[in-house]
Amino acid sequence: MINQQCLVSKNVIKQSGIEFGTSGARGLVTDFTPEVCIAFTYAFIAVMKSSYRFNQVALAVDNRPSSYGMAMACAAALEMMGLEPVYYGVIPTPALAYKAMTDAIPCIMVTGSHIPFDRNGLKFYRPDGEISKCDELAILSAEETFSVENNQLCLEPRTDAAAAYMERYTSLFDNPPLAGMRLGIYEHSSAGRDIYAVLFERLGAEVISLERTEHFVPIDTEAVSEADQDKAKKWSQLHNLDAIFSTDGDGDRPLVADESGNWLRGDILGLLCAAQLGIEAVAIPISCNTAVSACGKFQSVTHTKIGSPYVLEAFSELNLKYASVAGFEANGGFLLGSHVEFNGQPLAPLPTRDAVLPALILFVSAQLSKISAMVSELPQRFTYSDRIKDFPREKSNKIIELGVSDISLLMSELHFDKHQIVLVDQTDGLRVVFFGGDVLHLRPSGNAPELRCYAESHSVESAKLIVNQCLGYLKGSI
Repeated sequence: MINQQCLVSKNVIKQSGIEFGTSGARGLVTDFTPEVCIAFTYAFIAVMKSSYRFNQVALAVDNRPSSYGMAMACAAALEMMGLEPVYYGVIPTPALAYKAMTDAIPCIMVTGSHIPFDRNGLKFYRPDGEISKCDELAILSAEETFSVENNQLCLEPRTDAAAAYMERYTSLFDNPPLAGMRLGIYEHSSAGRDIYAVLFERLGAEVISLERTEHFVPIDTEAVSEADQDKAKKWSQLHNLDAIFSTDGDGDRPLVADESGNWLRGDILGLLCAAQLGIEAVAIPISCNTAVSACGKFQSVTHTKIGSPYVLEAFSELNLKYASVAGFEANGGFLLGSHVEFNGQPLAPLPTRDAVLPALILFVSAQLSKISAMVSELPQRFTYSDRIKDFPREKSNKIIELGVSDISLLMSELHFDKHQIVLVDQTDGLRVVFFGGDVLHLRPSGNAPELRCYAESHSVESAKLIVNQCLGYLKGSI
């Protein structure tokens, strides 16, 4: 034993300062000590055992330098509890979730998603999908006792989760649907970079691998850097591409570019996918583009707080009323909430963010019409977002509180006092709708000390001006 002292999961987690964000527990790598990883694992398993029976728990990681060590601490905890850790190595989060659901066991994904590599996180899944906000509270409240043993685990990864994930999509087609397509895959450090080329080649595409890196790249699909925007346009022209596919770090948020190398917003990608799947009812976070509601393609559009757990919560009620249900986010993560058919083949629900499904459905549709043409047929509303990094959450909260108490004063301080306010929405943060349709949305990040700003307008340039003006004045106040 390293330490014979009995520790209590609730106390260890609280002292670590690690909190649940929009999806999973996130914090600095230095805070995810073995004791903290074990505490989270004990608490998670205790919550799962109250409702499910299982002898195994699946594990996987992203490509962050810290992820393997954290996974081995979780695996050691599982062994101490008499459970078998089933380790799948570096795979996308939805691949892990899908295999665990198929096997009816819980799983833990070690990933910080898109946040910088000095941070990391843990995502937890029940045997039937992503945990809820109630599950998160139960994990934080659990008082499981444990001691830290000197278990130096070194598990070899299994490959059947990746194979099952690819089979989920290749089984939809008798013949390769992407024959003749030239597809660039921006691999960087994504957890799915060893899967995507194989998958899309099996589906008939000619794949060009782009910019694989040995260092971790924190791709944020909601705030694509100017450098990545320029890269996509150059790649598209250089390689004569029909589309480009990429994801964030753990492969649950897609990043797709059209034939000219223009990155699509995630909610526009989700809209196109849901429409092609014939989805009747969608649940989307309040930050999504209003084109989703205005396009007339869905019988019902439900708005939620930002974060996949809130989208999932909306599914239970929607599934009682509609035959097909899905959700998607501004970051592009697509959540399939019910059984559907595509190409005459059944597709089972996958109630967690997925990057492959929306991209695949779009690429199949692009065999008949260019991606840019499909986008141009939608209501022309444009969104832009950015964030201030290292912005204290207390300061973010004060800004939101000022807007709630005196929205005119806040808009005046941000120099939007000449805009007539039509609606103030407090579903998540502060979303202000101006006369004429422009939207300004401020929200503290749930994953890091950042203040996010979203805008919507009649053009990308106009939306960008709104964001830059807002964040520019706020940066000056730091």
